[in-house]
Amino acid sequence: MKNARIKRRQLLKIAAAGGMAYAFGRLPDAVHAQAINSYARFADYKALVCVFLFGGNDSWNMVVPRSAAEYQAYQLARQNLAVAQASLLPVTPLTPLANGAQLGLHPSMPEIATLFEQDGSCAVVANVGPLITSTTLAQYQARSVALPPQLFSHNDQQDQWQSLRGKTVSATGWAGRIADALGSQTGPALPLNVSLSGQNLFQAGAGAQSYIIGPTGPVNYAGLDGTDALSIARKGGFEAVARASYGTVYERAFAGVQQRALESAQTVNNALAGVRTPNTPAFSSAFPNSPLGTQLKTVAEMIAVRGTLQASRQIFFVATGGFDSHDDQVADQPGLLANVSACLDAFYRATVEMGVAQEVTAFTQSDFGRTLTSNGDGTDHAWGGVQLVVGGAVRGHDVYGRYPVLRLGATLAADGADDVGGGRFIPTTSSDQYAATLARWFGVQDADLARVAPSIGNFTQRDLGFLG
Repeated sequence: MKNARIKRRQLLKIAAAGGMAYAFGRLPDAVHAQAINSYARFADYKALVCVFLFGGNDSWNMVVPRSAAEYQAYQLARQNLAVAQASLLPVTPLTPLANGAQLGLHPSMPEIATLFEQDGSCAVVANVGPLITSTTLAQYQARSVALPPQLFSHNDQQDQWQSLRGKTVSATGWAGRIADALGSQTGPALPLNVSLSGQNLFQAGAGAQSYIIGPTGPVNYAGLDGTDALSIARKGGFEAVARASYGTVYERAFAGVQQRALESAQTVNNALAGVRTPNTPAFSSAFPNSPLGTQLKTVAEMIAVRGTLQASRQIFFVATGGFDSHDDQVADQPGLLANVSACLDAFYRATVEMGVAQEVTAFTQSDFGRTLTSNGDGTDHAWGGVQLVVGGAVRGHDVYGRYPVLRLGATLAADGADDVGGGRFIPTTSSDQYAATLARWFGVQDADLARVAPSIGNFTQRDLGFLG
């Protein structure tokens, strides 16, 4: 059967989507035993969902000053990119901003505005970004404190957000280190970390494995998932080869990869079949027909079958791109923000429907913020930016951290001393504080926070307070 032949590259790609990353390196028995014991420690369920916005989201057009004086300064800096003041969706944080400044959301984000204002299940974390220690403009200019390397670089700052590595190269990410701290797994069926958007540094642990699936779930091996006699025979032969004894560690490891990838795909797909009833939607809320919507719908379905998978803790990674807005920002950004808003809302509504909204927290990350100033057709790479946190446990309807209150003077400044030039704001809240707040809510003990967020000891506030 010529059409049933699979090329090696196709096999590797399918295996990765079916859980190949998890299968690499069989967990030592002691580590596996610790994993099961960790699962027994937790009587409840919690999930974190990282929504990574690749390219560097221009969040100064996502959350915008709308009061007269501050909007005037914003408009002067943004020029042709400024969102019309009258179109902003008003939001009123419970904690007043400096000078009584008021905020609005981009008009393409009505769902987020509702989650913030009415549901109280969305919080804004302002001017947050990678820092090694609190940094002033004078310290930045004098280089008198340690700074994250390669600021304003896409790859480097993605790594900073995902690993919190500071100046030290890190092979692990902070979600991976959470899994390490909690004993690698919190259920016998799957690892704690599950990615629906490929392999990533965020979920890499020193000992803990991550499980990589496709946007709609694990992809079964082609040719092995049929019910006809030939497919059944082919599957039996495959399993026999995978279970055979091999003389080298490489052969044994590769065989283990294939066996566990096949087993994991079967386990998850069998579980998902329980909520994927033909003609009966799993959730009342419709998810947007976009790559991000597809990923988040699958995450919701994975949460729905958490009991079948025996999972007490899970961290999911989903992602969407297109946010590198050097040009065509006015045309492109509204659709990007509309998609994020609708997808986060649909996901939150699904958790409410399942009765787990209090146990599931979604949060955004992005490469970096962007310049407040316009380059004529878009914005350039910067540093601090705004992130969103959504969930039933979120102390929403508020802004955490210090939103840069703009003012007009000899130069445009953020509280007078945060702009390193061109509207690039020094973060006033660190990504370590952001991660530590999420990790503590998730169940990481205070003594282990420095393991997850290595620079957290350099900041007075270890928990930003946006989770109850």
